[in-house]
Amino acid sequence: MAFAQLIGYGVLTLAVWKLVQRRASKKVANALDVAGPEKEHWWKGNMESMFVDGFQRCLDIAAEYGGAVKIHALFGEEWLYVSDPRALHHILVKEQHIFEENDGFLSCNKLIFGDGLISTLGEQHRKQRKMLNPVFSTSNMRELLPIIQTISRQLKSALVSNLSACSEHDHAGCRESVELDVLPWLSRSSLDCICEGVLGYRSAALDTGNEDEYTDALRMLGPSITKTMMFRPLVPIVTRNCSLYWRKKIVDWLTISWLPTQTMRNFRELRHIVEIMDSASRGILQEKRAALQLSSPLSSQTHDTSGGSRGKDMMSIMLRANASSSEVDRLSDTELLGQMNVMIFAGLETTTAAVARALYMLAKHPHIQEQLRTEICGAIAAYEVLHVDHSHAKDEGGSARLSYDVLMNLPLLNAVVRETLRLYPSLPVLTRRTTEAASFPLQFPVRSASGEKINAVHVAKNQRLVISIIAANHNQAVWGEDASEWKPDRWLKSSEGVTPGEKDGVKYSGVYSSMMTFLVGNRSCIGFKFAEMEIKDVLATLLPAIHFALPSERDDNGNVKEIHWKMSGLHIPVVKAPAGDGETPHLPLSMRLV
Repeated sequence: MAFAQLIGYGVLTLAVWKLVQRRASKKVANALDVAGPEKEHWWKGNMESMFVDGFQRCLDIAAEYGGAVKIHALFGEEWLYVSDPRALHHILVKEQHIFEENDGFLSCNKLIFGDGLISTLGEQHRKQRKMLNPVFSTSNMRELLPIIQTISRQLKSALVSNLSACSEHDHAGCRESVELDVLPWLSRSSLDCICEGVLGYRSAALDTGNEDEYTDALRMLGPSITKTMMFRPLVPIVTRNCSLYWRKKIVDWLTISWLPTQTMRNFRELRHIVEIMDSASRGILQEKRAALQLSSPLSSQTHDTSGGSRGKDMMSIMLRANASSSEVDRLSDTELLGQMNVMIFAGLETTTAAVARALYMLAKHPHIQEQLRTEICGAIAAYEVLHVDHSHAKDEGGSARLSYDVLMNLPLLNAVVRETLRLYPSLPVLTRRTTEAASFPLQFPVRSASGEKINAVHVAKNQRLVISIIAANHNQAVWGEDASEWKPDRWLKSSEGVTPGEKDGVKYSGVYSSMMTFLVGNRSCIGFKFAEMEIKDVLATLLPAIHFALPSERDDNGNVKEIHWKMSGLHIPVVKAPAGDGETPHLPLSMRLV
């Protein structure tokens, strides 16, 4: 074995040993006095059953033990699994400086994305947030909608073309429906929306013959991070104990091509993706800054999607705001690059998953799909009458482009999107750690380790917590007994004086419709308005043209594809065995033209 290889594995062994030592020493001092499930594995604890495709397990534990539960993490460490509404408000809003992102999350994000919002804390994070908040204003969303609408129509054209191509190859003639995996097309659409809306970069991902290294890297980033997720706890140990020089050396050693294991191949892939992403982001930043300084039109990489949208992307807006800011408030180039990388990553996989889930639920509930189609078509017809002479309100095919206000206020569309985001948040859980000993109150009492009812939980310094977004959004004490059922009509009852997500005056304090999907506080999702707009426009564009249904065709072995949503960091649709492998992301849906 080569010396460099020995050094690399030696450092990893030391990191693991320090991790085990640290967690073992904390076990007694940080003992949590709350009830929870028994340990299921000697070193994995409850982690595998809960967080490796453990959607239902996460809900069952909260239902059985309440909004604060002791769970067993790796190597005997005890974590706190939290979903109580008052506790979450205390953790995420009132005492957020005590309950910070854990060091593994921050260290890994800094290595991959740079100094973006999800990599920073304290004053640096507040400064970045202050700069970015106006970028995601409603007025800017109005300006960005034409970009999204153009891409949504390109997605519709691509799907319709695939339907036509499949029908032409059907020897029996045009079938009533065609089965197609829509997930790659939704991913390409989301990538185009993010690249053009956020960066002003024409990715053209929906044009399958126009691949480039940068967009390929962006599409591979999420899956690549997931493959290396188990090594996240080791990163802070290496960064604390090694200088920058030795950190780079360790990365070099661990990603040398002669290390043949799949894990090392995964690391090499992630490193290559990060290098491509960093290089391209620097080029885009330089190009935009040059265009801004010269007060000239942006270069050919930007895309004027709707006659006059050029320069209205978020990056251009942020650069102009940054240039006019005081020296104290101005972001450095490193921070600007970090924001670019974070916004791309945060908006790609999560929005793709949300649109995919919405289409799946509409395929599963065809009567709601038909009601929504009727609502959208009615709004388009009414808008066409009002804007009969306004060519700017129509796309190239002559169909009406709904205005921002009309799109965002369609009642059933709003209900479908909200209910989907509530029931199936793209990010099911997040983590926090305490910077000092603390306690937080509970809305609903839980049992202590001895079985007594308690109304507050005490935690030691460096206690790890899991913020359960899914358990909060499925909490029957707040959402009602039907909390785990997909019922968009719950959002249509506000006219009757019923407020979804509020029961006996108790509700969650999320930034979006009293749910925790986009969190709350200064670490809430800053781009939720953009995500909501994109999801709604994709649905409003596809449904008038295409009917979606669950797969019904049998393969050569007589099996019908059954879709399972696998929880692995994100919610990913896969096809269950025997029709599929249960691992590869796929969302086959039966489609026909309306």
